[in-house]
Amino acid sequence: MTNFKYAALSALALSMALAGCVQTESEQRAGTGALIGGAGGALVGQAIGGNTKSTVIGAASGALLGAVVGGATTPQPQGNNQLCRYRDYNTGRIYVAPCDDRYYQGQ
Repeated sequence: MTNFKYAALSALALSMALAGCVQTESEQRAGTGALIGGAGGALVGQAIGGNTKSTVIGAASGALLGAVVGGATTPQPQGNNQLCRYRDYNTGRIYVAPCDDRYYQGQ
């Protein structure tokens, strides 16, 4: 394998590992967008420039653009469909559920 293939496989493995560490839907979408954008950018950079420098620039640009687009396209809750975090007083477990009326009344 050439150095480029090692670098590409290493970048792919690192991206997948980091994408697995996200917690919110927005972070997950941004991570997935970065992964897909980076792969697409690497292919375009290789096709246009035909060398490692072009491929790396394409991968970095695609990952950045993919992360921005992925994070920006996260659907937002509308109206009374917002989610709140609650703590169960008996077990201490934190869970997410639709907000009750007290949230909308400012209590």
